[in-house]
Amino acid sequence: MGFSIDPHSLPSERQAALDELFADIADASGEVEPIRPDEYALRRGRLTELLGQGSADAYLCEGGATMRYLTGMATGRSERLVGLVIPAAGDPFWIAPAFEQSRIEGLVGAAGGPGGTVLAWDEHEYPYRPLAAALAERRLERLALDPDLRFRFAAGCARAMGQERIVDGLPLCTELRGRKDEHELALLRRANELTQKAILKTAETLEPGMTNRELAERVTWAQHRMGLKDIWNLSLIGPAGAFPHGEDRERTMEFGSPLLVDTGGALHGYQSDNTRSWVLGGRPDASFTKLWNLVRDAQRAAFEALGPGQPCAGPDAAAREVIDAGGYGPGYRCFTHRLGHGIGTEGHEGPYCDGGSDVAMQAGMTFSNEPGIYLPGELGLRIEDIVTVTPDGGDHFGTWQLGPGSPA
Repeated sequence: MGFSIDPHSLPSERQAALDELFADIADASGEVEPIRPDEYALRRGRLTELLGQGSADAYLCEGGATMRYLTGMATGRSERLVGLVIPAAGDPFWIAPAFEQSRIEGLVGAAGGPGGTVLAWDEHEYPYRPLAAALAERRLERLALDPDLRFRFAAGCARAMGQERIVDGLPLCTELRGRKDEHELALLRRANELTQKAILKTAETLEPGMTNRELAERVTWAQHRMGLKDIWNLSLIGPAGAFPHGEDRERTMEFGSPLLVDTGGALHGYQSDNTRSWVLGGRPDASFTKLWNLVRDAQRAAFEALGPGQPCAGPDAAAREVIDAGGYGPGYRCFTHRLGHGIGTEGHEGPYCDGGSDVAMQAGMTFSNEPGIYLPGELGLRIEDIVTVTPDGGDHFGTWQLGPGSPA
């Protein structure tokens, strides 16, 4: 069972106790600076360059990950479209309900804001015809839709413009956001280092009799102390780990209990995601050790399959081959999910490391590398690190887990 615990919602006495427990942890969020306004401008320029290569004439996104990536802004989402249009030539512009126009103009015109005029639409007309007219006036024929644009808006654009003028924006989004620059890699690296440190610090405080909720609370608070935001975690004990996304049941740990902690948070908007599996008390039995070593070997095989030009399906196949050879195959029998997902401003984003991907890896792409084995009624075991493709292979953030006796 995963717990999304808001640290500020805990009773004050509980916050004080956790602060005392983790008194040696300091806020590290200032060690890497946030993305600057000029970097957002460069990203918008990059999208303009990609559009100039001919796939589409303009790109539309609504409030969400791509808008934040391009502007640093979060406009929110409702049943009314608030969108950003990036053209292949000319200035970006916004579309918003007329009663929201002044608010959006204030956001985009603020110091460091992305700028751009706001095209307002009235309630009776809906956004689609005004948007189609604005595109036609600018001689922008083909509109690429961000993959996260909701269907109601995509369908409305198609009705107003004609389906033949609507372009799938997924390849553009993957090319734009899939490869991380040095600043993004630094943010991702530090975020994941901090999450690993939080798991270690938490492990030092665990005792028999604690529940998975108490475990989750401590993992959350340790990351909170380090300066991460929007923290989430999946803290599982014993057979609960056999469900990759947990179960709706409270469990209690004892010496020898298998523990699986999958957790992360955000550092200036960039995400961490790490999983560690170990046993309480540091004395795993032979069967747990064998299983842990097999998952570790699968993770390393997937890492060795990283490289520019290689298919994103390759690391998944490499890990699955190891687990199959170890007797826990074939296919998805015990390794029940894909190897990994992209990660950046979203915890899960494209491209994905799964057997159906035809995307070629490029230097700067970042993925989770998280093979696992799940035995219903017994336990689940997963090890997860974030890796990046480099010009000559791969790199990983933080440190590898060294053994099944602790998360270190």
